[in-house]
Amino acid sequence: MKFGGTSVGSVESILNVKRITEACDEPVVIVVSALGGVTDKLIHTSKLALEGNPRYIDAYNEMVNRHHQLIDAIIPDTDQQIQLLKVVDALLDDLKSIYQGVYLIHDLSEKTSNAIVSYGERISSNIVATLIKGAVWHNSLNFIKTEKKQQKNMLVADKTYELVRKEFKNFGKEEKVALVPGFISTDIATGEVTNLGRGGSDYTASIIAAALDANALEIWTDVDGFMTADPRVINSAYTIDKLSYVEAMELCNFGAKVVYPPTIYPVCIKNIPIYIKNTFHPEAAGTIIQEESGDSSRAIKGISSINDTSLITVSGLSMVGVIGVNQRIFTALAVEGISVFMVSQASSENSTSIGVRNEDAEKACEVLNNEFQKEIDMGAMYKMNLEKNLATVAVVGENMKHTPGIAGKLFGTLGRNGISVIACAQGASETNISFVVESRFLRKSLNVIHDSFFLSEYQVLNLFICGVAWEPWVAV
Repeated sequence: MKFGGTSVGSVESILNVKRITEACDEPVVIVVSALGGVTDKLIHTSKLALEGNPRYIDAYNEMVNRHHQLIDAIIPDTDQQIQLLKVVDALLDDLKSIYQGVYLIHDLSEKTSNAIVSYGERISSNIVATLIKGAVWHNSLNFIKTEKKQQKNMLVADKTYELVRKEFKNFGKEEKVALVPGFISTDIATGEVTNLGRGGSDYTASIIAAALDANALEIWTDVDGFMTADPRVINSAYTIDKLSYVEAMELCNFGAKVVYPPTIYPVCIKNIPIYIKNTFHPEAAGTIIQEESGDSSRAIKGISSINDTSLITVSGLSMVGVIGVNQRIFTALAVEGISVFMVSQASSENSTSIGVRNEDAEKACEVLNNEFQKEIDMGAMYKMNLEKNLATVAVVGENMKHTPGIAGKLFGTLGRNGISVIACAQGASETNISFVVESRFLRKSLNVIHDSFFLSEYQVLNLFICGVAWEPWVAV
């Protein structure tokens, strides 16, 4: 069971965690995130210290007070509270010393930053371990191992799995409840504190589940499961009861933040089901992610989007029929650590368009202009064409490959509503159709697609009568 920041962010929610876990009648490993908002606060405080701003002390004291108030509210036993405060205050004192060092020398290295953000999980996990009856605390810094590759901390899977099995050798025997801080790890070569990325507590839980051949992985969060679309944008979005691993991965990669994308792979290869559950609504069925989605009634399972899109077009007559151009494009970007999440290329090979995050766009253009500088100077290729203020929409469903006319219906719906598609991409697996539109059309695109594919004509008519939707009704 993994509980996110919102699940341990308040007295009410953390007591829900206690009720949910203590009701479990089989051995369970519990992975927890930092208290909701604490990781951001840790980062913000470190920036204040780096700037030499003495207000970092106030920000630090706010975190101390929040943890103390939570402990006072949820741990009624005086002896337990005293023992817990010794552990928590020792960690907080260490954190304060690091902040003081950053403030004095005006330096915040990656190593120091990783150490700072680790304290959120280290403190929260000790609190929850004290709260839950019979829980044994395990330090994930001892068994989650990473190595530096392409400027990222990548899991060393074989060694981590070996260490996890060794750490939990008594689990399920003498030990029925294990408590683990998520997100944090150590470098296999140096032993320095690292982390698995924002959302990495999901990944920690998945790694442990796979290493121990768990019956299931449960991700407890603040939503009932995966939704057909973002409910903040689409009022009629509803919970998807079943997804395949592939469908869930596609939705995660395109903006659905229910699960951290790397979470899926470790349990997928072991065929361990993932359950998405709501800590605040535990009786809800949630979403189950497994090998087969088990639902053939709908071709499309969900829609997700990225509003943070820039499109770079590499073009020139010299690209036609020339072998290795795409290799040069992607190798140059990979060396600089720039991720490409969408590719669109015509069969003429005259141009290739790639989708990148806005923050990477300028750097990506510079890298590609440098890579093809010789061809640009000769006039055989053009300088990179960059389009910003775009959004990418992904329509996902494994049953699309069995349903003729999906693409026609999709683009017909967009066209009838005056939405122009700038670029599109679809793999041969037909699990995902992705397309790029101007950012100003994102909300409209999501609404007309959702109402066209997910709602019956009767439902759409009711929405129209109630004044919820106008243009989507016209599209249908």
